[in-house]
Amino acid sequence: MAFKPANNIQDLQYFGEFGGVNPSISDSSTYTFLSAKTMFDTFEGNADGCYLYSRHSSPSNLYLGEALAAMEGTETANVSASGMGAITPVLLELCESGDHIVSSRTIYGGTYAFLKNFTPRFNINTSFVDITKLDLVEAAITPKTKVLYCESVSNPLLEVADIKELSKIAKKHDLTLVVDNTFSPLSISPAKLGADIVIHSLTKFINGSSDTVGGVICGSHEFINSLRNVNTGASMLLGSTMDSLRASSILKNLRTLHIRIQQHSKNAQYLASKFEQDGIKTVYPGLKSHPSHNLFKSMMNSEYGFGGMLTIDVGSLAKANQLMELMQNDNLGYLAVSLGFYKTLFSAPGTSTSSEIPEKEQNEMGLTDGLIRFSIGLDADIDRTYLKMRYCMEKLDILKPKMISK
Repeated sequence: MAFKPANNIQDLQYFGEFGGVNPSISDSSTYTFLSAKTMFDTFEGNADGCYLYSRHSSPSNLYLGEALAAMEGTETANVSASGMGAITPVLLELCESGDHIVSSRTIYGGTYAFLKNFTPRFNINTSFVDITKLDLVEAAITPKTKVLYCESVSNPLLEVADIKELSKIAKKHDLTLVVDNTFSPLSISPAKLGADIVIHSLTKFINGSSDTVGGVICGSHEFINSLRNVNTGASMLLGSTMDSLRASSILKNLRTLHIRIQQHSKNAQYLASKFEQDGIKTVYPGLKSHPSHNLFKSMMNSEYGFGGMLTIDVGSLAKANQLMELMQNDNLGYLAVSLGFYKTLFSAPGTSTSSEIPEKEQNEMGLTDGLIRFSIGLDADIDRTYLKMRYCMEKLDILKPKMISK
């Protein structure tokens, strides 16, 4: 039977303790025991189904983790208080002093800052490469390399990683392939393509309402258990624990993710096609002009489309800022970072979500001043949205007014 990530979520049954269709929320930080021995066994990790303290685990967090593992097709998962709270313990768990990481050059600014500025304090260094050029990826690997890190669809340039081929390289050199799938939940299933560990910022599309910060690490029982180890586990000891109320909220939203992703993708495909027809420099994996269009198509779960993220380049930061302010004033979306909201969100990543990357490196990777990153919303009338966006561009001379034939 074909892998159907949404079905895997929908088929899970977690009833509340009084028969509720939603599981009860474990609103406790600590849990009681009927015997001291059971407390000891639980602390040592030898008592399945028992809870000790919510930094270790809680029922609400486990429900959400198992649902996300089912979605990604991994053995299990561990949720965290943020996306960075998932990324950082994974890399620190996998690497020791003296180890080396090969990473995509275009990644989320916070991840870049962690790898570039923070991990060198522990003598863990990173080589940043063009992830789309497999020969450069393999050339960057050294005897000390432990991790190959990328994003399925990169932030913000929307470069697409060839996860199957990267997995082959990782296995050849005994590396762990870690893939951040935040931009493409459901559309791409990295674990099915060979990724060892899949990470999400739950803050974005998965939660979908911009009211919660969270993250998840999806992987094997062995790896997740190592993260939770009370003596050495990076997730356990760094303490980035998700609150049970937030876990419950995200689990409820997760059940409609498949519907939302389909609409995000449909709207993004429409706008990207229109912008490109208008002569605007547009990047979207669903366009045939995207250099990795066929690669994405070969990896995707087709019913979910090419995702809700696109970029356009309007030539300068000043023009980008003017356009975003005008679109916000016309209620076409919000000038804000993050993604996955019901309303379209837009920002200039060079001065926001990728500002941690030095200007020289931004230029080298093609991150221009005039680039605007769009997280396309759930608009019911996307044609009307397009016409209003086009009018904003005409007012700023980004586009010439269309001639209307009589």
